[in-house]
Amino acid sequence: MTSISTVGHAEASAVPKAKSRNLSLDRARTFLTLVVLLHHAVIPYTYFGHTDPKSFFGFDMIVLATDSFFMAMFFFLSGLFAWSGIARKGPLNYLSDRLLRIVLPFAICAFTVIPLAYYAISLRHHPEIGFSAFWWNMVTKGPWPSGPIWFLWVLFAFDLVACLLYKLSPNLLDPINRLSLHGRRRPAVFFAVMLAVTAAFYVPGLMIYGPSSWFEFGPFSVQHGRVMLYASYFFFGAGIGVAQMDRGLLAADGRMAKVSWDWMVLAIVPYCLLWGLIYIKRQILGNPSPLPNWYEALYALCFAVFSVAIMFLILAFFQRFRQSGSAKLLDPMQADAYGMFLVHYPIALWLQYWLHDYDWPAIVKVAIGLTLTIAFSWGLTRALRQIPGATRVL
Repeated sequence: MTSISTVGHAEASAVPKAKSRNLSLDRARTFLTLVVLLHHAVIPYTYFGHTDPKSFFGFDMIVLATDSFFMAMFFFLSGLFAWSGIARKGPLNYLSDRLLRIVLPFAICAFTVIPLAYYAISLRHHPEIGFSAFWWNMVTKGPWPSGPIWFLWVLFAFDLVACLLYKLSPNLLDPINRLSLHGRRRPAVFFAVMLAVTAAFYVPGLMIYGPSSWFEFGPFSVQHGRVMLYASYFFFGAGIGVAQMDRGLLAADGRMAKVSWDWMVLAIVPYCLLWGLIYIKRQILGNPSPLPNWYEALYALCFAVFSVAIMFLILAFFQRFRQSGSAKLLDPMQADAYGMFLVHYPIALWLQYWLHDYDWPAIVKVAIGLTLTIAFSWGLTRALRQIPGATRVL
């Protein structure tokens, strides 16, 4: 999930070279990390995640929006540097780096961060159980949920596939790169193609598996219906990053940043339609299980449109204000964002455990929980990064 922009030679298939950091992508990635923290801070106070006595409908609006795009966008941003990294380092060296950067944190977090986080939930229902007994039961008998770190092993799987595809043909993603170069002047074309591909994967996936079906094997888990959606985002990002990324869709002087209002409209309309479909499901259909195929298809289509549009809106925003001084929080946090993603979950859940018995409005609880989650996870990451060699991982 590094953010070093690359520029190739004149041909799209040329090997890229490392360049200075891309400020807009760095800020977008850090912003997404804060969105993850926000998402986990508000879930207990929503309609479906109502694990606290207090709730607020505005938090349902946040969760619907974030769940519909942020992990897909993380895969897109990670993919931007995959193909060029493989070309520069070679598949084996690239995978070695990813083992250190992705697999090692996943393994450490699976045995430490995740049990600590879920113990806060277990303690609410089983106050008599000690942590050691809870930990042993989780890792030997299960279930062994992965929380947000499922992203890491799926990302490594995509990196592995990318290395295999690169060995098959280094020019395999050149069509996406050419589409990106064309998208500098006509981003709507790239948007339309990406939407068509992602919808083609996600609509059947949701209709076949539904929204609640997960692959689970120990700490390895992923939502069945979204695997190919995430893969498509990753490889669209990889295609953009093949070469000349700063001259394509994400060019600072490209048209994408100049039509940000268009992306806002394209995001708001399907988002409102999603709420309309949720109303139909709850008030008219009576929350049936399973849902009719026509409903799943319409919901998936609106989801796909919103997901691509909100990603374009965020990227356009940070491209447009690339030189702005408005990122006084995002810029200092950039180096610590990955670590914050890794360590924040138990902090968030234990703060929610502590806030549970207080008779405060949901907004107050979230304000306290989110502020302290950001502060503690940032401070903990800063401390961990002082350990010799830790910056190679965090």
